[in-house]
Amino acid sequence: MGDFSQTRRVFGVLIRIDSVTKRYPDGTVAVDRLSLEIPDRSITVLVGPSGCGKTTTLRMINRMVEPSEGSILLDGKDIQQQPVNTLRRSMGYVIQNAGLFQHRTILDNIATVPRLLGWGKERSRARARELMERVGLDGSLAKRYPYQLSGGQQQRVGVARALAADPPVLLMDEPFSAVDPVVRKGLQDELLRIQGELGKTIVFVTHDIDEAVKLGTMVAVMRTGGKLAQFAPPADLLTNPADSFVEDFLGADRGIRRLSFFPATDLELLTAPIVAIDATAEQIAARATAGAPYLLVTDLDGKPLGWAEPRELTAGEVRADRLLAYGRPFVPGTDSLRAALDCAVLSPTGWAVAVDAEGRAAGVVSQQAIGEAIRGAHADSARTENTENPENPENTENPENTENTENTEKVAP
Repeated sequence: MGDFSQTRRVFGVLIRIDSVTKRYPDGTVAVDRLSLEIPDRSITVLVGPSGCGKTTTLRMINRMVEPSEGSILLDGKDIQQQPVNTLRRSMGYVIQNAGLFQHRTILDNIATVPRLLGWGKERSRARARELMERVGLDGSLAKRYPYQLSGGQQQRVGVARALAADPPVLLMDEPFSAVDPVVRKGLQDELLRIQGELGKTIVFVTHDIDEAVKLGTMVAVMRTGGKLAQFAPPADLLTNPADSFVEDFLGADRGIRRLSFFPATDLELLTAPIVAIDATAEQIAARATAGAPYLLVTDLDGKPLGWAEPRELTAGEVRADRLLAYGRPFVPGTDSLRAALDCAVLSPTGWAVAVDAEGRAAGVVSQQAIGEAIRGAHADSARTENTENPENPENTENPENTENTENTEKVAP
């Protein structure tokens, strides 16, 4: 799965945080006059360093923590005017390490909230089985207990439990931070898939800017002391950080991250430097070109095996174990320019291999060609920004302006 995926529409505001402050009795201010508009049917990510108030903000939304000042509106209604238990049952909540009941089976863990809402046992369990399938859990795990599952499986159970009563809002507090990077990527992809199907309003807390950029429709960067530094779609955040704090938090490679929002669809792929493993001498000679010093060798099904210089290939006697590795391929219709560039960098030849959905070689492209495509994408992006913002050609982000609910934004890995 690549970095670039389909665009997602940002809808109207569902949660409005209005000048909220959380001050503890000892004088500590965890959140300081925070105002934030959280769009409906989108993923809003709260990200920032330790002590910036992101988890406190999340917990104030379901009143696990009560604000000292200000108000939080859910669909236009003050949450302080709602019974706290009713409010919390209308919101799914997912935490690190899943927070499962160790004495209950997986099926009964997922059915917890429906049972609290008065659903019958069979109806609750039927809903739990449905959600196990939705989050990618095998039905054979239903009668197991949490300790019998891997960390990634437990987090999937946590997500399923949060979705069990079909709440409009899902609160997620660093849910994937305790698992290894491979499992974490899988869980992120699964969350994006589920969100594409269900369209929940998700508020997601993380300290990882890569996770924020990949998942977020909107990203709120918070400073220590609970102040909002910038609130913007991830592509805008990477392009125009509001100040030096945001720029430093994004890191030195924010330009590379930004490539996640440019599709690899328009890359000009070359098919000439591709030969099958059983190619004849004439076919090898015909495929060798001055512009491509290596040939990509495929198996008889067209799937890439590796690179070789033309002079090293002998008709009908190509040995796969003597080929140069081709690195990781990319899928033009799915992946981003970031993924394509990464493939070229990983390749010992400096050329990236494009494949179709079945893994067959669709073409090859050089680092130079990818670089030209990147420059073109930046130029197109700048022209679009200037057209949409004629009075603000540099499109500098205003951290106080949260009127971004009509944007269309790409979602990135």
